[in-house]
Amino acid sequence: MRETLVLNASFEPLAAVSLRRAVVLVLQDKAVVEREHAGLRIRAENLDLPVPQVIRLCRYVRVPFRRRAPWSRRGVLVRDQHRCAYCGRKATTIDHVVPQSRGGGDTWLNTVAACTADNWRKADRTPAEAGMELLTEPFEPTPADALVLALGLRDEQALGWEPVPA
Repeated sequence: MRETLVLNASFEPLAAVSLRRAVVLVLQDKAVVEREHAGLRIRAENLDLPVPQVIRLCRYVRVPFRRRAPWSRRGVLVRDQHRCAYCGRKATTIDHVVPQSRGGGDTWLNTVAACTADNWRKADRTPAEAGMELLTEPFEPTPADALVLALGLRDEQALGWEPVPA
């Protein structure tokens, strides 16, 4: 099922919702379509609506401040674009830079995406001990960045829904 990015009235990312929920919000005039999937439409007897990729709420919704994006295995793979941090091939697992057995935790700065072969090769060692070098350093995405990355939008696509300065 397609996911749709929901923006606040101030154009800040809020959440990702199902296509069904996005259509309901648009039909109830609670949101407007900011970006649509090219060539895809929802049609019924009295309805012809583009399939929304990004919608914006008509009224501002106050959201409690979220300082950090929640860590998840899927989030690490998305952050690293499913590319192995050691060789650059397709990654299917995550690896702890400092192994869990040595006190390394499940944090954004201690986990990277890795292919199965490199994950096995590194095993229960640090990259230096295994003679492996990280191609990219792990970083902690902001909550908004994590949401946009999870939906698979690139930077130039994300710019498409920002307001144009007057």
